[in-house]
Amino acid sequence: MRIPMFVYIIIGVIVAVPAVVAALAATKPDEFRVTRSIVIDKPAAEVFPLVNVIRNGEKWGPWFGLDPKMAIKFEGPESGAGASYSWDGNSEVGAGRCTTLETKENELVRQKLEFFKPMQGVNTVDFTFEPAGEGKTKVGWTMYGPNPFIGKIMSLFMDCDKMCGDMFTKGLTKMKSVAEGTAATTARELSAPATADTAAR
Repeated sequence: MRIPMFVYIIIGVIVAVPAVVAALAATKPDEFRVTRSIVIDKPAAEVFPLVNVIRNGEKWGPWFGLDPKMAIKFEGPESGAGASYSWDGNSEVGAGRCTTLETKENELVRQKLEFFKPMQGVNTVDFTFEPAGEGKTKVGWTMYGPNPFIGKIMSLFMDCDKMCGDMFTKGLTKMKSVAEGTAATTARELSAPATADTAAR
């Protein structure tokens, strides 16, 4: 029986498409970097605690509102190196852990961001705080790390920089509103020793 030509065409496409996708993915960089920034009308001393005090992230983090039932556990010190929280939620937020690695007072908070599900990965996050005029601070939010092959393939079909960047912009905008409102009071309250209720959150 003679095989129709269209069958050969279909087989050729099935073989060729994965090869083309793999070839294009191979051209993508081995590392990724996403960064956004905003100017906040407050000095760094009032903005810095919103990141350095780990619990303050609940007030501006863009992912905290995605799953009202998300389980959050805080561990380690209230602020600075070693402060961390882990989360476990729905498909939108997944599960993972964020740990502060190092800080420079009013200049830098560096964190290790681990994802457990839906995909596993480990990235580094830097929050930087720079003077931006009298009484103002430019806050930068950067995430970077290795770009595995699956990440390279995904980048062919979606704008990963925009997806992450939009979340960063949302978070920075909320941070700005918090900082320009009651950030100093919040920082003092949340830098106090944890109570039994807050420790369990």
